[in-house]
Amino acid sequence: MKSLLIKDTTRAEREAIVAESLGNISGACDGCAAGVAEMYQDYIDGKKEIRDINMEYRARYISGMEVPEKSGCPMQ
Repeated sequence: MKSLLIKDTTRAEREAIVAESLGNISGACDGCAAGVAEMYQDYIDGKKEIRDINMEYRARYISGMEVPEKSGCPMQ
């Protein structure tokens, strides 16, 4: 398996890694799909490792920290 670290990947490779990992987020309509994609923007931009983003998300989930509410599906 190829390294996912920022130092070992190009921006294009990081975009592909995130896109492949998330699958077809445009097909989902639960109001949070866009937020999931945005969550990984710092990784794509080379600012933060993907593992750090995942750990931060997990810490918020476990701790119950307040997060922005879903806006809902615009199709409803």
